[in-house]
Amino acid sequence: MRVLGISPLDKDSTVTIVEDGRILYAAAEERFTRVKLQTGFPWQALQDGLDRTNTRPEDLAVVAYPFLGWEEETRLFERNLQREREFLDDAENAATSVQLRQAAARVPARKGTIPGLREPNETMGKGLAKTLAYKLLASEGVVSRNVAKRLSDQWGREASTFHRKWHVELEGALEELGLLQKLKRIEHHDSHAANAYFTSGFDEALIVTLDGYGSGLAGSVAIGRGGRIERVHGVEFPHSLGTFYESVTSGLGFKPSRHEGKIVGLAAYGDPAILRDVLLDRFHREPGTFRIVESNNTYFARLLASEFPKIDVAAAYQHVLEVVASEYVSHYLEQLGVQNLVLSGGVVANVKLNQRLRELPGIKGIFVHPNMGDGGCGTGAAMLEFVGTPALMDRLPDVFLGPDFTDDQVADALARAQLPFDRYASIEAKIASLIAAGKVVARFNGRMEYGPRALGNRSILYHAKEPSVNQWLNQRLGRTEFMPFAPATLAEHRHACYRNVDGADYAAEFMTLTFDCTDEMKRTCPAAVHVDGTARPQLVTATSNPGFHAILTEYYQLTGIPSVINTSFNMHEEPIVCTPDDAIRAFLQGNLDYLAIGSCLVAHPSMRH
Repeated sequence: MRVLGISPLDKDSTVTIVEDGRILYAAAEERFTRVKLQTGFPWQALQDGLDRTNTRPEDLAVVAYPFLGWEEETRLFERNLQREREFLDDAENAATSVQLRQAAARVPARKGTIPGLREPNETMGKGLAKTLAYKLLASEGVVSRNVAKRLSDQWGREASTFHRKWHVELEGALEELGLLQKLKRIEHHDSHAANAYFTSGFDEALIVTLDGYGSGLAGSVAIGRGGRIERVHGVEFPHSLGTFYESVTSGLGFKPSRHEGKIVGLAAYGDPAILRDVLLDRFHREPGTFRIVESNNTYFARLLASEFPKIDVAAAYQHVLEVVASEYVSHYLEQLGVQNLVLSGGVVANVKLNQRLRELPGIKGIFVHPNMGDGGCGTGAAMLEFVGTPALMDRLPDVFLGPDFTDDQVADALARAQLPFDRYASIEAKIASLIAAGKVVARFNGRMEYGPRALGNRSILYHAKEPSVNQWLNQRLGRTEFMPFAPATLAEHRHACYRNVDGADYAAEFMTLTFDCTDEMKRTCPAAVHVDGTARPQLVTATSNPGFHAILTEYYQLTGIPSVINTSFNMHEEPIVCTPDDAIRAFLQGNLDYLAIGSCLVAHPSMRH
């Protein structure tokens, strides 16, 4: 039986085709349209998936979609927003103004440089008028309470409109395909729980989902045991850690749902203690749950960003996220006595949070679904159709689930671009020698990765010995980042490079959490180590990606270093490359030294003169 999973149309629309519990194909629409986090029905990804799996629409038994109908979604969040109004009426006001004055006195004078900032204590600098407005609108009191309620009401009206829009578009497209009668709607957090548990390889695990919003919830806890999932708790929206972190992303001038990783990187430079208590006082924490005061009052993060250094604001939000999420997870770990933890939802794209959760007492193993955001929900929704199927409980062997291209297609693309190339019977050794010689090599090979991480098949590679690469290569690619590039490391050398990796090594194959680095890693690969001494590695095995493993093995033989820099193959604000033509364009625009595309090696035109 084949099932089509379609992720929510409002962001990162993605197609997954599952047969008897195994994923045959998965790819995001953005890779085909070249629009980051593409919305709407995934026509191109669907057609590609059907073609590559030799599937006709009539061959599909079910179309699984991870949201309820728009009227039911509206009913759920309107109920919750009414409960929030009652909560805000009863909640005591914190002494925010006093706390902020005390916090300001704790900000130190700083020297030195932080990449991407004019000076270490840079603020958003909104000016006196806006800062005064933010104080009025966000310092807890009658005004801020009313503002929070109005913003929640506004969110509700907009959300209802958007849910109706995507509901109509989904059903219209499925009707056109003759598939409307096969549509099955799945509660959102059930789909997150399913993709985490059923790809983890664990028979028993605590399943935690954390995101912005989905079917009335912003998080959930479930127990997975023997191939079955049973929910234990749900966090009602708007008490959302996703909304909490989106607010600081926006407050610091970045794009929510896209640039949260920049906040993670920036946080390592700041002091969380400066604003920690101010933020924690906005949480009502009880054993096994929490609520957030004025969750939708976006002016609060803007107030902090206008008055305090960006690094300290980011550090406080990151720290409080870790504290609240760790308390929440710890409660259920202790209550249920489970040793394995699996995670899904946009919040757990936060690799530092995942490290903290992995370090909780009692955790033996951890796994994060590689496409942890809403783009992975279609996968989970489809998998729920195969509960009881033995194959469903297998580990996800890799995420190379998208399109691939033949040698002839690659050669045709190079001919169109008028790029000469050399063909190699075994190109891996050549790539390794170029990296060892200090060249930047873009690698395009095999099937495209599913999810947000480039894991060797659509990657840009460089040695990790030169910290300045994080500035000059990002500039070539048009990017601004506060976290260094991630390392790809031979899995057999993981203990020489990272601490506390056992039990998280499988999760690290998908670059989903950070680890503290060993002294050897810091010495040999400083370009991949953040200011806090951590790195976000991809552990590469001979089975998960044989070609990439061969490159790293040859590089290790040449240099004695088992890691290289691996960053996604794309220009700024573009999706990861999908086709040979995409790869060639990004290679030329990024002024990269070499393109290894299939068995062909291309030198940049500037290097041939």
